[in-house]
Amino acid sequence: MSDFIIEMLQITKEFPGIKANDNITLQLKKGEVHALLGENGAGKSTLMSILFGLYQAEHGEIHKNGQKVLINNPNDANALNIGMVHQHFKLVEVFSVLENIILGVEPTKYSVLKRNEARQKIVQLSQQYKLSVEPDALIEDISVGMQQRVEILKMLYRDNEILIFDEPTAVLTPQEIKELMAIIRGLKAEGKSILFITHKLNEIMEVADRCTVLRKGQCIGTVDIDQTSVEELSRMMVGRPVQLIVDKADLIPGEIVLAVEHLTVASKLHKNNAVKDVSFNVRAGEIVCLAGIEGNGQSELIYALTGIEKPVSGRLTLKGHDLTKSSIRDRSKAGISHIPEDRHKFGLVLDYSLAENLVLQRYWEPRFHQNGLINREAVNQYADNLISKYDIRSGQGAQTIVRSMSGGNQQKAIVAREIDKNPELLIAIQPTRGLDIGAIEYIHTQLVAQRDSGKGVLLVSLELDEVMNVSDRILVIYEGNIVGEFDPKETTVEQLGLYMAGARRNDVKGGQV
Repeated sequence: MSDFIIEMLQITKEFPGIKANDNITLQLKKGEVHALLGENGAGKSTLMSILFGLYQAEHGEIHKNGQKVLINNPNDANALNIGMVHQHFKLVEVFSVLENIILGVEPTKYSVLKRNEARQKIVQLSQQYKLSVEPDALIEDISVGMQQRVEILKMLYRDNEILIFDEPTAVLTPQEIKELMAIIRGLKAEGKSILFITHKLNEIMEVADRCTVLRKGQCIGTVDIDQTSVEELSRMMVGRPVQLIVDKADLIPGEIVLAVEHLTVASKLHKNNAVKDVSFNVRAGEIVCLAGIEGNGQSELIYALTGIEKPVSGRLTLKGHDLTKSSIRDRSKAGISHIPEDRHKFGLVLDYSLAENLVLQRYWEPRFHQNGLINREAVNQYADNLISKYDIRSGQGAQTIVRSMSGGNQQKAIVAREIDKNPELLIAIQPTRGLDIGAIEYIHTQLVAQRDSGKGVLLVSLELDEVMNVSDRILVIYEGNIVGEFDPKETTVEQLGLYMAGARRNDVKGGQV
């Protein structure tokens, strides 16, 4: 009997222009949490997609309990009790939460769906693992964080014994991450074997037993967590020391760039409004962070600011110009850039090339068209410049289809496009979600550069370290209301957590308690 429940031996996978996995060997012990660490595009998700049957390797073998197995598709993986929570969700948006969880393994009797039985199991699992969901809600109407819970419940519903988590904490709040770490420890105690892909070194140190590090498609090595350090893992991953403490000058705020007055936005899920009579402003030369637990109205607020949703009431102005009823394009042309929380739904056209995505909000400019036709040469030159400047890694350069790129590099493409517009206001929602520490360092530098050049930045983040490190002013949102305003130099993570959870409330500027 093998010591390993899963062995991926000498796996090689190539895509046009790039070798995603180059002779990689990964061995998972029964009952261990094995982390997979690497930069964006290092080949982590590709390797796990091979194990789950989404891709087939050109070379190499997969063994389970010492026996060679063939995994040609996800059905083969499920038959081997292998489950996967994907970084990019595999959900049917027009189906309900319940329908997505049971899809493919529907309980039936005489060809009739036993919906109540399925509902009972889902409710039991959600209570057991503290993954609260609304079974009848449509996927298209729920938040990204809630969709992540659905993906985890899909895997738990199938009673899988080998669990692959691909960036599971990327869209979770600090409290939810803490709960997930407890869930993973509980699954390990039950004898589950877990492969855990993450960029967050502190999570690896907290929950993993061993860690395999990939860099540019190659295996750098496997280490025992109790015999390594964050600094060593960072060096293995990036190949250099990384500085995550943001160095920025003292705040010198200028004129008001964005003014939000008495804004109210409806909720798609409930009768109550998601945003309730909210007023605030963002000044030139400052980074204002909107902090809150997922589902407290921050998504709906940003939808109203960017034009995706129409507010019930209220007013918003950009440098004194009323944009309340303006279209998305008019807001963009007026000087608003938007890095969305859901890069697939709101940020990219996945089947377009990288070059086409990089000019999505500028293709009508004279330099990109001639006689009514797109000037492909100009578009490609512009794209090549952004690819180089922002280190966007793509197998076929500007002609790469965006769907084939890693999640982190898709995010870099959006950041490059939105910042290069030289906006008056940059709205950034989870801009470092799914990025490795080197890319996070770079994105934070870019946000501060926008601030230092006299632009306004509105940051929405669930990462309290990012909130405290990057922002000049923090607004806490709870149940659709701004319940506190803080100076990050004069508050603590613990204090913010109390306001985010609704335990405290203070409308006085400064947020003193």
